[in-house]
Amino acid sequence: MSATVSFEVTSPHGPQTVTLSYARAGRGEPLLLLHGIGHHRQAWDPVVDILATEREVIAVDLPGFGASPALPGGLVHDLPTMNAALAALCGKLELGRPHVAGNSLGGLLALELGRENLVRSVTALSPAGFWTRAERRYAFGVLIAMRRIAEHMPLPLVERLARSAAGRAALTSTIYARPGRRSPEAVVAETLALAGAAGFAETLRAGAAVRFTDDVPGIPVTVAWGARDRLLIPRQGVRAKRTIPGARLIRLPGCGHVPMNDDPALVARVLLDGSR
Repeated sequence: MSATVSFEVTSPHGPQTVTLSYARAGRGEPLLLLHGIGHHRQAWDPVVDILATEREVIAVDLPGFGASPALPGGLVHDLPTMNAALAALCGKLELGRPHVAGNSLGGLLALELGRENLVRSVTALSPAGFWTRAERRYAFGVLIAMRRIAEHMPLPLVERLARSAAGRAALTSTIYARPGRRSPEAVVAETLALAGAAGFAETLRAGAAVRFTDDVPGIPVTVAWGARDRLLIPRQGVRAKRTIPGARLIRLPGCGHVPMNDDPALVARVLLDGSR
């Protein structure tokens, strides 16, 4: 069931009100789910029902994505602001120090929350921030191209393409290794989410200088990488392991950059094991 929550975040211009959309399901220890840039919380739908048998799952639309409005003036879409907003969200929802899992941008945010000791465990699926300069330029170029296509493609064409496996591959094969498994309705919805993401440009701009270079001591950390990730190539997982020596590094066979839909059972198991 979806809901919205508002809370204040400090800015140089005084407190600013941030509103986020989220969905909550299940019972157990809280597990916060954070999606990637240009996506929305429904990216987690393939695994939510499995996770909800053992966790209270809170899937969030990040600021400026999905149903969440962009940050108000005075707040920038950078890592410190996102940390503050997500910490305030956890306080508002009375989650305490939840487990957190994230994909891509969400994986980077999850690691940042772990570095600040705001969560109990971190599971990061193909997290951003372990790239070389050339790899970052490539990934950002692909994301910008995907965004432009989504913005300019007429809805009837998106709907027509989404009805066939080949069309779904044309729309989503950059992020899914098995795009035919994504439902037509989900492909249409995430194409519209990418086109309408108010926080896309600001988030991408803020990420241009980002690299994750710190250890995350004191909490369990799992880093998992799709073996067929075409956006953030799998060798970045080796760098993540060198940066966070205590992390478990897991290979996800047959999975792309957004692995939840490629192999829901495997990804759910990794998330549950990582949040023990």
